[in-house]
Amino acid sequence: MNIQDTIVALASPAGAGAIAVIRVSGPEALAICSPIFKSVSGKVLANQKTHTIHLGHIMDGQRTIDEVLVSLFKGTNSYTGEPTVEISCHGSSYIQQEIIQLLLRSGCRTAKAGEFTLRSFINGKMDLSQAEAVADLIASDNEAAHQIAMQQMRGGFSNEIAQLRQELLNFASLIELELDFSEEDVEFADRTQFKDLVARITKVLKRLIDSFATGNVIKNGIPVAIVGEPNVGKSTLLNALLNEERAIVSDIAGTTRDTIEDELSIGGIGFRFIDTAGIRETQDVIEGLGIKKTFEKIKQAQVVVLLHTASEVIHQTDSVKLEIEKIKNQFPLKPLLVVANKIDALSPKELNEIETKIDNLHLLSAKENKGIDALKEKLLDFVNTGALRNDETIVTNSRHYDALLKALEEIEKVQYGLDTGLSGDLMAIDIREALYHFGEITGQVTNDELLGNIFANFCIGK
Repeated sequence: MNIQDTIVALASPAGAGAIAVIRVSGPEALAICSPIFKSVSGKVLANQKTHTIHLGHIMDGQRTIDEVLVSLFKGTNSYTGEPTVEISCHGSSYIQQEIIQLLLRSGCRTAKAGEFTLRSFINGKMDLSQAEAVADLIASDNEAAHQIAMQQMRGGFSNEIAQLRQELLNFASLIELELDFSEEDVEFADRTQFKDLVARITKVLKRLIDSFATGNVIKNGIPVAIVGEPNVGKSTLLNALLNEERAIVSDIAGTTRDTIEDELSIGGIGFRFIDTAGIRETQDVIEGLGIKKTFEKIKQAQVVVLLHTASEVIHQTDSVKLEIEKIKNQFPLKPLLVVANKIDALSPKELNEIETKIDNLHLLSAKENKGIDALKEKLLDFVNTGALRNDETIVTNSRHYDALLKALEEIEKVQYGLDTGLSGDLMAIDIREALYHFGEITGQVTNDELLGNIFANFCIGK
């Protein structure tokens, strides 16, 4: 990939729309765009100030392609850190392609996936973790994921890592200096201060590593399997949660023969609800396949909502308890929320009695939309949103998580060396390794293969 080329790509979503934005970036961006742009006021585009917008027409010779607005970003004052022109045209797919083809004939090259952001990283406009946050921001589909991506794109995470790395680097330099004067047996690095630093780095690394569990579910959403026997109201509950008729509801047992999935944001966190086929003994081949898929979906889910009718809980308590134990034994690591549905059918006496039957039982009527908001609050309790509310750094990227684990491993070796009086030359090796893994996160240590893997996941226009 030649970063000296001038590149072009559609920066807005593909397809027809009200407007489209075509981005041109590179050393020759102004030289290429200026001749094909005819300003309504007669201005020469290349002579205009940076960060200005100009109305005019894109011309292919004497042919007018479209009336456009052109935004100029000269020098390094752009997203990519190089001269950039953005053309806002009408959103016709034909117009978009005509302008892009004209730019290609004029000397541009089609941008590769993520190449604009890659150039921003190479030109020092952002570090690697911030560049990855750009992709997360584009992909964010709930408030929490958006908030985390914005914090990381602004440098919250990378600033924390960079500060730790710099402090560790300072001590590493002093230890390396000691090695140069090993025959004099002197200590330039204060071991007490170094122990305090290592303890602080260990604490921060463990906090960041622990945050990944929360960050992962915020970024990817929490799959919730709604399970139970046929006709207990699973589809009605899904419809009530989503506030729409997403699943077919019928009094006929076994209506749902396949899993139905949909997503909902609760408190800024994405939840993916899975309405499964009712679990029962059946001779119906198709229904049997649906039940088999139900257990597959339970395995994939992070939370299981086990639904029974309120009448079953009162009159068949032992069998309900047996079903609860069966799910717990089969999936011991999954949080289980037991729900009694159809409480609208209970008498006042039964309503008082039901809460004594099973511990931590949640009551609702999906049909009458009672208890739905309380159920959403209980689901939200499964996510640690404390860090999110306190604006703490939350790790969502598995590459960062892996680098943090490796850095912690090396820091613990340094801690062991300090505790046992290990020689400076051996500790220096572990410190260098820790610095290496810190550098991997922000891009101070990188290679072409890593960059290729990261930016290949971006869209073309970013």
